[in-house]
Amino acid sequence: MQHRSCMSRARCLASCAFAFSIHKQPPPPPTTHHHVFHHHHFSSLLLPSLLPPVSSFLCFHVLWCKDMSHPFKDSDSVSMMLAQDLFFSFFLSDFDATESRKGTLSVGVGRRGIETGDLEKRDDLFPQILRDEAVARLYELGKVSDGKNYLERTFLSPASMRAISLIRRWMEDAGLRTWVDQMGNVHGRVDGANANAEALLIGSHMDTVVDAGMFDGSLGIVSAISALKAMHVNGKLEKLKRPVEVIAFSDEEGVRFQTTFLGSGAIAGILPATTLEISDKRDVMIKDFLKENSIDMTEESLLKLKYDPKSVWGYVEVHIEQGPVLEQVGFPLGVVKGIAGQTRLKVTVRGSQGHAGTVPMSMRQDPMAAAAEQIVVLESLCKHPEEYLSYDAHCSDSTVKSLSSSLVCTVGEISTWPSASNVTYTVDIRAIDDLGREAVIYDLSKQIYQICDKRSVSCIIEHKHDAGAVICDSDLSSQLKSATYSALKKMEGDIQDEVPTLMSGAGHDAMAISHLTKVGMLFVRCRGGISHSPQEHVLDNDVWAAGLATLSFLENLS
Repeated sequence: MQHRSCMSRARCLASCAFAFSIHKQPPPPPTTHHHVFHHHHFSSLLLPSLLPPVSSFLCFHVLWCKDMSHPFKDSDSVSMMLAQDLFFSFFLSDFDATESRKGTLSVGVGRRGIETGDLEKRDDLFPQILRDEAVARLYELGKVSDGKNYLERTFLSPASMRAISLIRRWMEDAGLRTWVDQMGNVHGRVDGANANAEALLIGSHMDTVVDAGMFDGSLGIVSAISALKAMHVNGKLEKLKRPVEVIAFSDEEGVRFQTTFLGSGAIAGILPATTLEISDKRDVMIKDFLKENSIDMTEESLLKLKYDPKSVWGYVEVHIEQGPVLEQVGFPLGVVKGIAGQTRLKVTVRGSQGHAGTVPMSMRQDPMAAAAEQIVVLESLCKHPEEYLSYDAHCSDSTVKSLSSSLVCTVGEISTWPSASNVTYTVDIRAIDDLGREAVIYDLSKQIYQICDKRSVSCIIEHKHDAGAVICDSDLSSQLKSATYSALKKMEGDIQDEVPTLMSGAGHDAMAISHLTKVGMLFVRCRGGISHSPQEHVLDNDVWAAGLATLSFLENLS
């Protein structure tokens, strides 16, 4: 059988009708049980080959249980939650840095850091600013919520407005001049010794998913502000070689309007005017919602938010890893070499419903059976692309090799609404190789249609979201690695292992800003690799390490 080349597949895909309604469903609010697999957790398990098989299974099992069981309301559920906490205590006991909230800094497998008390005597490490105050601010920001008993802070919500005020106050405390733009992004800037030089942008997002953890996004904002405050206290802020601007982006998660990167996308100039016409579940359009907040957003004013690429030197983002790799290798920090490209599909299978006892098996048109077969095909293709992917000379061995190490596929939601004759499911496909990702989509689509034909059911495949992979700038990554090494050496005293580099399977504001300037990212270890959850946790000393690495990076800006 002949197969089209990867380039042909790309052309084939480009000719499809794309439905560009970005699909990023939030977890349900903590008042109902909702048995849904969410892509956020599974896509973070980027390098399972680094994990022992048993640990990999156990980590997967606990994440699965969390998604299926949370939130807990009855006594049995509380028991389950306690059991999970006990499990985490046992599972993470091998890692030195997870033994207490502050912990000891563990750098390298099997190594144990010097005690916290010794570090606190070092004035050059700024423990009061980079750890104590930073952690206190993270907890304070974590209480700014639209939900009563859970964290929810969405685009320009009342809680978001309170967060804006809080973040501006922290920025001003660090010696920065501040403002808020028309998309709700908070800016804090210092000109340094050369106000006319290209500026370094540094930041992350202040919005959250529903029932969130308090470190996702917020850690990057607080780390940047804390590092600049340390320079301010030390009299070095005005000596920076170029302007530095901290940005707290207003909407990365896309919870309310189901469109990601509203904040960073506006700065990068990648939001089309049609974005303003996108509606939420109550049919309120973005432009009308902005008007409710006294912001008259037009196409012209949207264009004015875009930064001039000639005015920007680069962008750096500190973010929790949202995966288990750094914890496994025993490092608090790691440098990101790239962010995987992502495609989200919505597959609808339509068959016929009939009486369970009277329709012969040979005459049934069961869409659920067809969908189940398709999902198994997806799993096989993504687990072993080298075995199941059809490719020719245009889709090289190197492409397939790249897929084998970075390809992640997840079925996020399955629905039989409005009846058993309709099955709809979502597919999330991520890989660092865009050409390979397109090849996977082509092969998967072909096999989905073949299964539908074989089972006499119909299929519709909608492309809901496509984002290309982003490769982090090599010079920025090198500087971040040096800054990380310097910071950890100050805290640890001796480092025998290299600072880890790893891929990101999750999307970040850096993806949007990459359209404006070069980007670099620093990951921070998080317990169990868990994110988008109240169980999300970063050790105090890892917050400290992130702030110290950011400080070292800023002090050595070229």
